[in-house]
Amino acid sequence: MSVPVMTVPGEPPASVSTAAVRASGLRKIYGRGETAVEALAGVYFTFARGEFTAIMGPSGSGKSTLMHCLAGLDTPTEGQVWLGGTELTSLRDDQLTTLRRQRIGFVFQSFNLLPVLDALDNIVLPMQLAGLRPDRTWMDSVIARLGLRERLGHRPHELSGGQQQRVAIARALLPRPDVVFADEPTGNLDSRSGAEVLGLLRSSVKETGQTVVMVTHDPTAAAHADRVVLLADGRLAGELIDPTAESVLDALRGLGD
Repeated sequence: MSVPVMTVPGEPPASVSTAAVRASGLRKIYGRGETAVEALAGVYFTFARGEFTAIMGPSGSGKSTLMHCLAGLDTPTEGQVWLGGTELTSLRDDQLTTLRRQRIGFVFQSFNLLPVLDALDNIVLPMQLAGLRPDRTWMDSVIARLGLRERLGHRPHELSGGQQQRVAIARALLPRPDVVFADEPTGNLDSRSGAEVLGLLRSSVKETGQTVVMVTHDPTAAAHADRVVLLADGRLAGELIDPTAESVLDALRGLGD
């Protein structure tokens, strides 16, 4: 199949009013001089509200670096990132910390749960750190949707991998963030648990209008997304709309994965 290649920098295709996250001219260089590595080489893109987007590419393509810059976890060497109408790249570290706690959710491969806390305490911890109280009705809805009601008093070591990732998703959804960033969220799960987690992320987009941006190397995982963004050598190499595992595999083969 042919993959549409985007080679002309410019304003992202979606309008500002529909943008959850925008990247404009993002460059990221690690190191200096002869040892410098350009992880991102001028990325322009818009991630629309209420959409599930997967970022894919060969190893070293810059997909994790792009997500970290979009989420305010890393600072680009050049360019800007907007979360809605807020430019992340102009914020101080303390402002970024506050913004991440209130407007960004994270789901990681390693779950990142505190072992001394039970599931419920892990879910509400980020909001407590931000000095916020969760909306009880919304929290009950999230817990019910994720099937965690009978597991709230259990600590992480008493939960399966899939249950731990459900706790992490509940934690990410609780503040009703502008965007949930998921970094290889099924990487430590068996195929059944992984499919359940992806289904839950998919349903959060479909049922509540949540925006999800996921980095993955798995074509089957990417097939749950509305759109796949392809990277190669730190540059946008195309996108797939309504992807299937087969179309993603074909596109990755075209990039040399």
